[in-house]
Formats: sequence, structure tokens, C-alpha cells
Amino acid sequence: MKISIRRSRRAATAVALGSVLALTATACGDDGSGSSGEEGSGTGKIVFWDNNGGVRTDIWKEIIADFEKANPDIDVEYVGIASTEYQSKVDTAIQAGGLPDVGGVGASMLAGFSAQDALEPLDDRLSGSSLNGKLNDDMVESLKAAGGGDGTLYSVPTSANNGVLYYRTDLFEQAGLDEPATWDQFYEAADKLTDAENNEFGYTIRGGAGSIAQALDAMYGQSGITSFWNGDETTVNDPKNVEALEKYAALYKKDTPSADLNNDFTKMVAQWDSGTIGMLNHNLGSYQDHVKALGTDKFRGIPQPTGADGKRVQVSNPVDGLGMFKSSENKEAAWKFIEFASSHESNSKFNESAGQVPANTEAAQDPWVAQAEPTKLASDALSDGSTTIVQLPYYLPDWNTISKADNEPNFQKVLLGDMSAKDFLDTMADQLNEAQAEWTEQNG
Repeated sequence: MKISIRRSRRAATAVALGSVLALTATACGDDGSGSSGEEGSGTGKIVFWDNNGGVRTDIWKEIIADFEKANPDIDVEYVGIASTEYQSKVDTAIQAGGLPDVGGVGASMLAGFSAQDALEPLDDRLSGSSLNGKLNDDMVESLKAAGGGDGTLYSVPTSANNGVLYYRTDLFEQAGLDEPATWDQFYEAADKLTDAENNEFGYTIRGGAGSIAQALDAMYGQSGITSFWNGDETTVNDPKNVEALEKYAALYKKDTPSADLNNDFTKMVAQWDSGTIGMLNHNLGSYQDHVKALGTDKFRGIPQPTGADGKRVQVSNPVDGLGMFKSSENKEAAWKFIEFASSHESNSKFNESAGQVPANTEAAQDPWVAQAEPTKLASDALSDGSTTIVQLPYYLPDWNTISKADNEPNFQKVLLGDMSAKDFLDTMADQLNEAQAEWTEQNG
């Protein structure tokens, strides 16, 4: 029943989108995904949509100012869009027109956009540019793999993220606790640091937007399962993952604030920075926020906990990048902006602000990378053989919908005790298996 409902919904959506596209083409010409755009003069105005508006607005405005100074004949209009709203706004613009020239296009949404023929292939532009040979090969390949299976590069990588367990060193020292390097130590600390009557909690759990990826990280980290697929069937609902999610979800309201139910990452980070909460799972992107709030002597950011056997398993974090939309009427200027933003100086400046791993290999050698402890530890953990990465299926066009809109409300039900972890994961597994079967049928 779940599968037939999903197929009916997809069919209805396809009909609706077709109607919108037909009306748009009749009314004002096809300027959505079907338009091939123009190279343009390489001067004039381009529009840039930031996929993490508000969080990264200041640094992007700084880079844009640098670009406009170096290219006085190009004007960049900045539009900041919250990460939770970005995909839906792009999807709407693909259907009805009004796409920007350049936009943030990370791995998690890449397949969905490319499946709608909205993105410009960038392989030839990259091979002929000053960036050729200066971008991290793994990040480039990650974005190629996420593009839907045809091996085309639709987004130039800007940065890589990694899961981090932040913990309050001052609170741990006061409680006589060792750093939470293992999952057993993590749960012990979450319990010992909680004094709900005094508004003190051991952990903050992400229950709002973006909760699924964090829950998957905790599941696979504890279960030790190292692959997202067993053949064409997902391992999401493996009994070991079900058991791990049950334990993780049980932290809610016992060792976490009740407000966590609706917290996205910005609210969760702000709550941790301003309160007395022992631990926070997020990623490298919030490191600078913690430094501003706490300094560097009250917290550390370490790689995700290991199992009892000393092995670390974590899910992949999507590589972020910049894509050019096919409907752009000024592709030459748009590419100049992408090339500038991905250059050594700009990429280093952006990632130092964001606390993430630079895609530009020259930027990755800059001194600040070694000085930012979570970034250095994450890089070491990924290269020293201690960590196994479970690759999430970003190549599935339905991945972002399944991992967000379809299942975030259900995860909240799990936290509230209104839905079992098994039912939640079985539902997600049905959707993933269907999406994988459709992808296999289409791509062979």
C-alpha cells in the first residue's frame, strides 16, 4: 500500500508539473529547465542563489564584492535562501521559470535538479579553466556520482563537510568524565550531565529540519553496518539499525531539552552555544559559531564516536558546490563567477568562515586548516584508516524528498513515542527500495 500511494502521488505530481510547464511555455516562452540559455557577452548582470542564506550571507557578500572589483563589468545580484527552503524554490523555478544564473548545488539535491534537465554540464568549462587540476579529485568524483548516473559534472565543488561531536570540555571536567570517544561514553555522559530541573542536559538532538541525516549517522555509527545497500535492498531497516535508533531516540526529553523536537540546525546550535548542554552532533559548518560563543577553551569538536571495537562508521556528508543553470542568458559571466569563487583565495576565505574542508587543493594547504582542530581531526580520521563511510544514495532523484519531507514528520513521531523505530525505518526502506528499483530500470 505504501508503494502504490507513493506512485500515485508521483504520477499526480507529474501531471501537475506538465500542466504548469505547458502554461508557462504558452504564456511567456520556455525559460525553465527546457531552455538552453545563451553564452551572453560575459558582462552585465548575473543572479546568484545562496543555498544557505542567512548562515553564509556575509562571506558570500564579501566574495561577491571581491569579484565585482576584479570584474567591474559584471554585477552579481545576491539572493540568500534558507537551506530548508532552497530545494522547493529551485523546483518551483524549474517548473515556472525564473531560475538564477548560478546557485549552490550540493550533492544531496544534485540528482533531482539534473533529472529535470535544469543544470549546465561543466566538464568542458572546467577542463579549459584555471581550476583544472586544482580541485580535490574525490570531491569532483563525488559530485559526478551524485548527478544521476551519467558521469557528468553539473556542480563545481566548493567544500566538504564531516560529522562532528562537539562537547563542552568544562562540563566534562566538572563531572569527571572522559571525552565521549566511544558510543558507550557518549550515552554515559548524556545521562550523567543531565539535571532537567536546573535546565542542564547531556545532549541536544535534532528533531526538526535536517533530522534524518543525523539520525542515520547515529544508527550506522552504533550498528557498525558499513553499506547502505545489500544488493538492491537498503540496510536502513536492518534489526541492528532499528535497535540503534531506539536507543538514540530514547534520549529525547530524558537527556535532551523538549524544544529539540522542532529544532533545525540553527536553533540547535544557538541553544547549545547559549546553554549548559554537554554534547551536540552537527558538522564542521558550525565550528566558528561555537568559537564566537564559547571561545576555544570550553569545547572540542571530535570525530564521531567509535564502536567497542574501536572502529568508526559514519554516513557520508554531501559535498557542496556551485552549479550553473541551463536557462542562464549570460553563461560566460556566470562561469567567471564560479571560477573566481572556487579559486585559491576565495575558496580559502569561504571555508575558513564556514569551518569546512576546501575543495581547492591550494586552499586546503593554508595554515588556518591545521589551526581549526575539528577540521584537522576530521581530515585525519578520513585518511588514517580508522573510519568507514557509508555512502548515502545522493544519485537517487527522490533522495532529498525521502530524507526530508517524506520522513522528518515521522521521525518526530518516533521521538514522541507515537511511532516505533521499526515502523519508521520500514516505511523509509519501502520508499528507498522503490526509488532504487526505478533508478536501476532507467539507468541499467
